[in-house]
Amino acid sequence: MMLKRLKISFGWVFLLFMLVGKSEGKAQVNLKKEVKQAEEQTVFMLKDIDEIKKTNESKGWVAPRTLENGVLKLVPSRDWTSGFFAGELWYLYDLTKKANWKIVADQYTRLLEKEKDNNKTHDMGFKIYCSYGNAYRLTGDEYYKNVIVHSAKTLATRYSPKVKAIRSWDHNSQKWAFPVIIDNMMNLELLFEATKLTGDSIYHKIAVDHANTTLENHFRKDYSSYHVIGYDPETGKVLQRNTHQGYSDESAWARGQAWAIYGYTMCYRYTSDKKYLQQAENVVNYVFTHKNMPEDLIPFWDFDAPDIPNEPRDVSAATVIASALLELSGYSVQQKEYIKKANVILSNISKHYTSKPGGNRGFILSYSTGSKPSNLEVNVPLSYADYYYLEALNRYRIISK
Repeated sequence: MMLKRLKISFGWVFLLFMLVGKSEGKAQVNLKKEVKQAEEQTVFMLKDIDEIKKTNESKGWVAPRTLENGVLKLVPSRDWTSGFFAGELWYLYDLTKKANWKIVADQYTRLLEKEKDNNKTHDMGFKIYCSYGNAYRLTGDEYYKNVIVHSAKTLATRYSPKVKAIRSWDHNSQKWAFPVIIDNMMNLELLFEATKLTGDSIYHKIAVDHANTTLENHFRKDYSSYHVIGYDPETGKVLQRNTHQGYSDESAWARGQAWAIYGYTMCYRYTSDKKYLQQAENVVNYVFTHKNMPEDLIPFWDFDAPDIPNEPRDVSAATVIASALLELSGYSVQQKEYIKKANVILSNISKHYTSKPGGNRGFILSYSTGSKPSNLEVNVPLSYADYYYLEALNRYRIISK
């Protein structure tokens, strides 16, 4: 991300460059090679998308999500993953400065505009900020800004002043009256940014309330996170602590821990509130001291899954963690250790978890796990793994200058 957004001074950039240079040689990232591979894969995918759309024009598909039986699965804009591919294209433009990536990124971003009015989901940040947010960051075009602000207004309608949080799902109402998932931390960036863009503090206040409510209720004493907290919408009282995508209610779903690290790091960026910094550091410590964290730092889909080491990995969790660590290193006294860990993750991904040239229908990475309990998207490429990988590479580029 841009230096301004990462709060990186020139001196800090120089320090990080020195730290990156002193990391273990075998854990270095060949940025040029990884970006080239990402470009080549994405060119292949764009051709595949065009072919699929030619015969399925009425489907309303806007972006790739995963592979199903080896076939590229496209999704409509309402899908929670719909914004990641446009975001990937913007990162390719950011990493290469090639005009062709900017053109195609804009095309795929505009396909998502109608989601600015979708008040049936908390995933506005994933859909709009990963796409329009990166677009505005790189171009300053008012069109993108207006969609961001409009989307933040829509997301704010899901906030409950009684719960002091944003409602995550409308489905499963028979189980949860007011569910809040740890994933929802990722959507706060849209709100924080809306306050910066408009000067209206209401978005910032809602984001802070949600972060504080989550901080109070989502975490165990060891700083691992529950996936789903069910609230009483009338009183704000916690009714349930569950999982939906993890192994069990009391297990540590890997991507959930990644969302927590990333989310509280981002909250610290916008607020400078040290409790958010400390929470991010605490979850990092939990993850990397866990007995079931593999040596290559690519976690199993759940840290408490019963058949480790024979459980699927989740590369998407690893990419989210790596990207978060690179930002967190700029705020923490543990910056050298965090950069080293991010380097190890990115290096191991590049060596062992990337697609073969032309493979996986153009996805950059493989071996992610969407929802193991539902046997959905297990050991397959996922668009959000690719997105956070490119974001991590871009952050690596910035601190390595």
